[in-house]
Amino acid sequence: MDSSRLFRTSGTVIAAAALLISGSALGDTSPRATAAPRAYGPGDGQAPSAGSAGEGRGGRGLPGLGGFGAGGTFAGLGRLGGPGGASGPGQAAGGPGRPGDAPLLTPLPTDLPASLRPYYGQKLAWHPCRTSGFECATLKAPLDYDDPREADDLKLAVSRKKATGAGHAKRLGSLMVNPGGPGGSAVGYLQHFAGVGYPAAVRAQYDMVAMDPRGVAGSEPVTCLSDAEMDRYTEVDQTPDDAGETGELVAAYSHFADGCAARSGKVLGHVSTIEAARDMDVLRAALDDAKLTYVGASYGTFLGATYAGLFPSRVGRLVLDGALDPSLDSERINRDQTAGFQTAFVSFAEDCARRKDCPLGTDPAAAGDRLSALFKKADGTPLATGKSRRLTESLATTGVITAMYDEAAWGLLRNALRAAFQGDGAQLLRLSDAYYERDSRGSYQNLMYANAAVNCLDLPPAFRSPAGVRDALPAFRKASPVFGTPLAWAALTCGYWPVAATGTPHRIPAPGAAPILVVGTTRDPATPYGWARSLASQLSSGRLLTYDGDGHTAYTRGSACIDNAINTYLLTSTPPPAGRKCS
Repeated sequence: MDSSRLFRTSGTVIAAAALLISGSALGDTSPRATAAPRAYGPGDGQAPSAGSAGEGRGGRGLPGLGGFGAGGTFAGLGRLGGPGGASGPGQAAGGPGRPGDAPLLTPLPTDLPASLRPYYGQKLAWHPCRTSGFECATLKAPLDYDDPREADDLKLAVSRKKATGAGHAKRLGSLMVNPGGPGGSAVGYLQHFAGVGYPAAVRAQYDMVAMDPRGVAGSEPVTCLSDAEMDRYTEVDQTPDDAGETGELVAAYSHFADGCAARSGKVLGHVSTIEAARDMDVLRAALDDAKLTYVGASYGTFLGATYAGLFPSRVGRLVLDGALDPSLDSERINRDQTAGFQTAFVSFAEDCARRKDCPLGTDPAAAGDRLSALFKKADGTPLATGKSRRLTESLATTGVITAMYDEAAWGLLRNALRAAFQGDGAQLLRLSDAYYERDSRGSYQNLMYANAAVNCLDLPPAFRSPAGVRDALPAFRKASPVFGTPLAWAALTCGYWPVAATGTPHRIPAPGAAPILVVGTTRDPATPYGWARSLASQLSSGRLLTYDGDGHTAYTRGSACIDNAINTYLLTSTPPPAGRKCS
């Protein structure tokens, strides 16, 4: 698989991409299955080492599941069109969970408080990174913007690659990137994709820059559990059949939350998206850029839109690819994403049925029942994997969803399912491990912990008790007969969080901002097209660009139409015409 498909989308897909490119244990049939090992490590202003490619990095802090999102949502593997009430192409976003009177995010005062001037006036001390060709530095940011104290300052990891074009006159400033999550390492994304894989014309005229958000990777990372505890957490049954299993699931959520409080108490109440967006403005000033130019994918669109809402006069060229709708509450987000993964599975099943070796059979309509039967089998008797760990139902579900993010992974999923139906769960386990950022030594990275910490701070929980989940199960099962039950229970995660949410659903108008390009993919499994439409309509200067296709996000996915439109906007400030649709 070529480098354009590595590290190109949200933080949760980084894991799967690395695994897919290695291909070694999953029977990758692609002739392009090559990858370079990760080379960044701690103590260098960079993200912690994740091991070599193929040693998964993944999604979200839920037993058996993960992603971006809010308030315990499954999302971002790591915020849709399809059944079950989600907004799809041609439908207006709205309905339950998206109050039309959601409050507006209002801009911060343009005058800089005296207490913040030392942060805005700092100069970055750049030094060579361990990854050749990149520079690294550390940015200081206040733990609490309302009460900045030097003793509590955070140290945030920053990296850049200078513009490759000859001649200073062509340089357009800095282009900041974020791959999503929340919890995806922006530094890792920069050094292993954006800084070398973004279009050459863009890299020629921009210094490519990334900062791990607070609580993530190299920036005061949140941590919650030991590796052994995390193993047990990912295996907990997320489709409880009785009071005992429900109690075990609740205990797992509570233990996870308690671990985060014990290990990361200092930062746990200060990793919100609003605070991360304020850090971005400090970095903009430290880079000596008058305005922010930015490409954010998946959750990175929420981060970018939040920046625009807080600092509209400092918006330069913003690309928000795979957009979130900030006006939605947690339950709606979870239900929409559930429908989105069902939509993606239907596309996979239809493609699979056209192949003579499809493990789900030749009838796409029956594929869901066949997959559900496999999950039920694993629930009763976990599958052997050739190791001491066995494939539980929760791990199997995560493995399947991992492959929904990119249609290039469908061949791997067919192989993994074929083996699972024969009693071998090793390949699905590898996919699940990639999602959870579990490497071959059994070590977990930070993404899962940061994901939950940010989500649970940004929005109140979708559910606060098992009773709330049970009431919502019919709607989730309608959204997805295959994934509805586990995703509904996954939405209970933030119900036991030790820190109260500081955010609420809101609309972002960003009055007076320069044109902002919002990109939506019609069959995106994690960020529904309806959300992109909604965000574009909220932004006073929003311009929607549509990709009619499968997979998560659109930029650098192979559509010349999409790439040309985004490149033109980044290089000339000219957005595509209203209504532009690409395939």
